Amino acid sequence: MVLFFLIPLCTALVTGYLFKKSSDEIAYLAGVFAAISLILSLILAPWQIQLGLLIIVLVMTNRLLQRNEPE
Repeated sequence: MVLFFLIPLCTALVTGYLFKKSSDEIAYLAGVFAAISLILSLILAPWQIQLGLLIIVLVMTNRLLQRNEPE
């Protein structure tokens, strides 16, 4: 399994940390860069990780829909 997707993921984590700690205009640029890096790492991730994330999202969405369903 190629772990190349970890490079943009780590970059996204570092820029996300800078986004939280900074209050200048550079924080907005860091936030955009973090979002792009996170999306890129999800695209480059192996199919096993993508499938696992998809299952987690579907299960959590189902639970949230059941919790918000009117009785």
